Amino acid sequence: MANEVQTPQQDGMTGLMRGIINDIGDLIRHELKFARTEMKADLRKTRDAAAVLALGVGTALLGAILLALMLVNLLHYVSLPAGETAPPGLPMWACYGIVSAVFLVIGSAVAYMGCTMFKSFNPLPNQTAQTVKENVQWIANSK
Repeated sequence: MANEVQTPQQDGMTGLMRGIINDIGDLIRHELKFARTEMKADLRKTRDAAAVLALGVGTALLGAILLALMLVNLLHYVSLPAGETAPPGLPMWACYGIVSAVFLVIGSAVAYMGCTMFKSFNPLPNQTAQTVKENVQWIANSK
């Protein structure tokens, strides 16, 4: 019947030890399940932070490439012969410089956000480790 109350087995100490060992096994299984769940959540956070960091680094890298191109155009502009004049408006090197500065600022800001996301959590299962410590202390103190 489903409503029956289990009584201790007839063999006394052996049954009691078997019950304790089964309870410890259940506790370990639950702790492992909890650790796995916590690590999955931390893995999601790590993936999101890595994506933001990669986006920021990629944007900053594009800004650095544009900055290098700007320096090439600046060198060309500076080395123009004395009699020649540049076309009216912003020189090409200035346009590259403005665009590269925008990419560098945005990329640096997004990369900083990614680093901040990484620092906001610890990928190790802290809560699981804490509950395991508490369980071990409880078992040690119950003797």
